[in-house]
Formats: sequence, C-alpha cells, structure tokens
Amino acid sequence: MSEAKVLMFEGDSPAMSAAAQQARKTFKYLWRELSWEYRRIIPGLGMAAVKVAFPTGLSEDGPEVEHMWVGELQFDGDDISGVLLNNPQWFDSISAGAPVTVALAEIGDWMYTINGQVYGGYSIDVMRTNMSAVERAEHDQAWGLEFGKPGEVRVVPAADKEKQGFLSSLFAKKSSPAAVEHDELPEHPMSENMAEKMDQGLAEQPAFASSVDEFGWTLLQRDALAGNLAPVTLLVKHGADPLARNPKGESALDLARKMGWPRIVNFLEQAAIKH
Repeated sequence: MSEAKVLMFEGDSPAMSAAAQQARKTFKYLWRELSWEYRRIIPGLGMAAVKVAFPTGLSEDGPEVEHMWVGELQFDGDDISGVLLNNPQWFDSISAGAPVTVALAEIGDWMYTINGQVYGGYSIDVMRTNMSAVERAEHDQAWGLEFGKPGEVRVVPAADKEKQGFLSSLFAKKSSPAAVEHDELPEHPMSENMAEKMDQGLAEQPAFASSVDEFGWTLLQRDALAGNLAPVTLLVKHGADPLARNPKGESALDLARKMGWPRIVNFLEQAAIKH
C-alpha cells in the first residue's frame, strides 16, 4: 500500500461517526471472509484490513490522530491484531510492519477487495460522496480499485440466486423464521462448495471434530465466531461439543451470540439442549 493511501479527515463529523459505527457492526462479514481466505490454497483477496486511529501526540501543529490501515488480521472475538500497512506521516513512534492490537470497538473502518472490487470502506464512502465526479475518479484511479456508487457500500459479493444444493438440504428445516429474517446476508459460498467434502472427511476422521488448536480453541468455536453455519452444523453432527469453552471461558454459542449470527445461535441452542 502506498503512502498516498493514508486516510485523513477532520474531526468527528456525524457522518464519519455513523460510518465507524456501521463498520464495527458489520466487521463480522470481513472476519467471515478471512476465515475462508485462511483456508484457501490460492489467495482470493487482494487486500483485507481495518482502519485504526493512532494518536500523533501533536496539539497545534497537526492532527491529533492519524488513520491508517492494519492488515494480516487475526481476531479472538474482542481484539483484532495485525501489522501496520503504512508509515505514518505525522509521527515516527511506529512504522509499517509494526504489530498492532486494538479492540473491535476501536476500529473506524474495514475493507477487503476481490478482483479489484471493494467491500466495506464506510469512511471512504463518506469522503467519496462529498467529492466532485472528477475528484472521485482521481481518487479511485489512485487506489486502482472499483469502489462502486457513492452512498452504497458493498458488504459481501452479490449472489445471483440462493443455491439449492447440499447446504440447503442441511439447513432448510433447521433455522427458525425469526432467525432467517434477522440473518439478512446469505451463507458464504464456500460453505456450499465445501460442505459435502467436509461431511465426508469428518465421517472418516470424527476425532478431528473435537480437536483443539494451539490456542485452546476448537474448530466449532472458530467457525461459530466467523459465522460459518455449514461447518458448525457438520462439526456438531460429528461429535463436537457445543458446550466446550475456550481459554476465555466462551462456548461456541457465546461467540455466535456476541457476533450476532442468529441462525448459528438458533442451531447451537438446540444442540446444547440435546447434548
């Protein structure tokens, strides 16, 4: 990322505050996308980052904070960690490549790109909306990305139509109408593409469903946090404990509730009763 892509704006305007709130509310879709990106052999994303405000230590000679992007993200349900993608323009106490950890509540934006199309970028949309057509074209050309229409922020790639394959057969009768109503965006397409293979793999190696990673998290907890309904359902089907807790004392159900994944919450509540 070039130095020109550091984003600056004045103060806490109502529009920027609203953009930050919306970014934090929808961050879960960035994390869902990254949960699948980290499973891919061939990367599918061109960029994935969150925007963080760093205090400059300045008073009258410059801005109080500088907004920069942090990539190589990890997330534990509370804190986002990664590395700084820019060198700051207004202070020198941190540089590109430095490790950064912030609470989800502290981010100001998120963005990822697929084939040059931007998803997220709420604060960028505020700025682009206030630009003239010429300024907007110059801005987009400098980034080399397609941001879409001003006033419209893409969150996930549009689906032509809901698939009626293996995934639909798994979940058609398992989600309450209320859960579906509040879970507005569709399941990630890789859930459809990988569900049958995952089902077969877990049937052959059921112990994998209960395995714990080096950080003390189960696969079920990871996928519940990321909002991946198909893996959650298949892991429980093959023996994963819906009541198991990670080192922070949170179960898969706790994590799904925290992130706001209604269909997963509905499924895990039922699974916990049966367990």
